[in-house]
Amino acid sequence: GGRKGGIHDGFCSGFFQQSQLDEATDPWGVKVERVEVKDVILPGNMQRAMAAEAEATRESRAKVIAAEGEQNASRRLREAADIMDESPATVQLRYLQTLNTIAGQNNH
Repeated sequence: GGRKGGIHDGFCSGFFQQSQLDEATDPWGVKVERVEVKDVILPGNMQRAMAAEAEATRESRAKVIAAEGEQNASRRLREAADIMDESPATVQLRYLQTLNTIAGQNNH
């Protein structure tokens, strides 16, 4: 079977329209159901342009993921601050927990 998705399907479906194939082959009594393109050689400048576009897309996605992570961390910090505001004892316990963690790290 052929590959699914990606540039292969986009190229084939955009390049060969079923109506165009039917129009060209109906007079011969032939029905073309599938066209497969193999070993397409793209000029170097087109390959570089496609690679640059793919890289830009990856970088864009990475920035969105990082921004979502920052947003989630910010929410969690705000929630923690709200909880600590409600109970001064919580702040004291957190402080003692932090001291305990530091002491444990210094003993290893």
